[in-house]
Amino acid sequence: MSTPTLHNARLLWDFLSAGRSHQPSDILVVCGSYDIRVVEYAVSLLQQGIAPRMLISGNTGNWTAELWNRPEAEVFAERALALGVPASQLLLEPQARNFAENLSLSRQLCPAARCVTFVTKPNSIRRVMQTQPVQWPGITYSVDAPDFAFPWGVSNMVGVFGLIEEMVGDIHRLLRYPRLGFQQALPIPPVVLEAWQQLIALGYNRHLLRGSALDDLPA
Repeated sequence: MSTPTLHNARLLWDFLSAGRSHQPSDILVVCGSYDIRVVEYAVSLLQQGIAPRMLISGNTGNWTAELWNRPEAEVFAERALALGVPASQLLLEPQARNFAENLSLSRQLCPAARCVTFVTKPNSIRRVMQTQPVQWPGITYSVDAPDFAFPWGVSNMVGVFGLIEEMVGDIHRLLRYPRLGFQQALPIPPVVLEAWQQLIALGYNRHLLRGSALDDLPA
């Protein structure tokens, strides 16, 4: 992999993964994905007493539809049980196919929650943060993730190239989704937008939304 590609990808990674934290909460909401380390980390938070229960949300997505023949929530729950979490502390939401649904459907299952810690992949932290005000307003929240580095900590389920494709798609969604009402707008630093454009020019375009990505750049 060329140095310019890695440099640009790390700029996206650093931006997308910023802000991880957790706090004492009414519930942990785990966003399903291809990375089983997300639920393993959530289990460690649960066992530390960060929250009394854990809700695992997710059906299938871009990656997991081809990885597993059952919802992400069920795969993650199986791992949580294997790590010693009692079934009484688990709640499953197996329908969500994106972050908006992860939050909105979890909200329906936990209407009394006032403080929530969301747990997701590092490169999804910003997207969950921007989704929360629209899909689950009125709560105190934090977003956490396993702490691993790019590129050496990348899941072998997708590999470095796959993760770069995903992050290019993440930036595109941060640009377009506020207009569609899915999440709150977020200013993206020019250096990140430039890196994003360079990665698109290098062919990392498989996770872009339909239509011209560059039309979504701020004026």
